[in-house]
Amino acid sequence: MRHVIALDVGGTGMKAALVDENGALLHQARRPTGRERGPDAVVEGILGFAAELRAYGAGRFGEPAAAAGVAVPGIVDEEQGVAAYSANLGWRDVPLRDLLAKRLGTPVALGHDVRTGGLGEGRIGAGKGADRFLFVPLGTGIAGAIGIDGRVEAGAHGFAGEIGHIVVRPGGIPCPCGQHGCLERFASASAVSLAWAEACGETGADAADCAKAVEFGDARAQAVWQEAVDALADGLVTALTLLDPRTLIIGGGLAEAGETLFRPLREAVRRRVTFQKLPTIVPAALGDTAGCLGAGLLAWDLLAAAAPAPAPSSSSPSTTDRR
Repeated sequence: MRHVIALDVGGTGMKAALVDENGALLHQARRPTGRERGPDAVVEGILGFAAELRAYGAGRFGEPAAAAGVAVPGIVDEEQGVAAYSANLGWRDVPLRDLLAKRLGTPVALGHDVRTGGLGEGRIGAGKGADRFLFVPLGTGIAGAIGIDGRVEAGAHGFAGEIGHIVVRPGGIPCPCGQHGCLERFASASAVSLAWAEACGETGADAADCAKAVEFGDARAQAVWQEAVDALADGLVTALTLLDPRTLIIGGGLAEAGETLFRPLREAVRRRVTFQKLPTIVPAALGDTAGCLGAGLLAWDLLAAAAPAPAPSSSSPSTTDRR
């Protein structure tokens, strides 16, 4: 069975799969990233994991994977196949595409983790059929993937979609990026966790606890939650003004609150739009498999781009025969 290797590398764990041409997950596996052992060990762990998947696929399906796709965090030069920088993994300028291609003996596509997850959601998940979409996962931080006609826009320098660093509260909380008042300092899952822990006085409280308290009518939780929703709506309307997506897909840990998030968020966005067209606002559909499925799509796209063009039909008239 023809298949590809898909790897989604995170700050703490790696998710992997073998994916067929229809996007089905034929085999899945996970393991720690091992960042505590340093960047060189992380890279070797990725290479070894991919080699194990290749061997498994060859034994299980009678042939090795035709290609591989890998999604990594941080700054990614997709064109050159270089993992340029990741604060979480500690690497700089790792030629990961070439290293994997040499280890596997197959072509490899390298992508940014959020853009790759967005590719999966946009093409086969919640955005399926939408010609323009914006995928925004709300996790430790906030990023975005801009979908255009089945592909995801990386930008001229690989920074497209960094919606988490739109300033929504000028002069507000300092952000590691160097600005003050960035969206992710108010509306990410980690920001809500910090705000709720402070409000309720429990150091271990997190965003999921806040959502539950909102559902039970806790006034403190409702205040924390509404502040996050308002900040998120401000950032999203800025993005809508610039990008005009047909579908807005919200994922990540905060989206697991379901309608506790989506009901007030839809209303907050609706109140803020004026001339803009209100997009359909939907939860992500693929969960934590989005990155793997997107990496698989990257690999299949790579194979499709390399395939030779079909030969002209023998029944077509030659140039000299045309009158």
